[in-house]
Amino acid sequence: MKKKVGFIIGRFQPFHKGHEDLIHYASKKVKYLIIGVGSSDQHHTIDNPFTVKERIDMINHTLENKLNYTVIPIPDINNYAKWVNHVEETVKQKVDLVFTGNKIVQELFQKSGYKVVKIKETRSYVSGAAIRDMISKDEPWKELVPKGVEK
Repeated sequence: MKKKVGFIIGRFQPFHKGHEDLIHYASKKVKYLIIGVGSSDQHHTIDNPFTVKERIDMINHTLENKLNYTVIPIPDINNYAKWVNHVEETVKQKVDLVFTGNKIVQELFQKSGYKVVKIKETRSYVSGAAIRDMISKDEPWKELVPKGVEK
């Protein structure tokens, strides 16, 4: 039986095919998926070059409303002890399952009593950092991102 609401968070700098796979996997397990865009207040830096609007556009252009989801920006607070509470206050909705491949996110949500589904990349490992590096060096990168992100 499907749980009602799922949650997945990432910086999506940029949104790539690995992210797309993870979201499709999670969406099959829940009726509704909340996609948190972490570090939403960070942009125009080496690690976070894209604005939150650009990242949300990447997600929406890729998913094209084919899934039952919403995207919520989640700014940084740089405090692990308060982070899950910060996410809860930002999301403002009960979450049944948290999907993550990040060990810290997994531990923080489990500690707060959430059921966490640990997920792994289903394609060859794709790294946002590697893609950012390829873009900066004018190397081929477009095959690593969904068509909606190339633009």
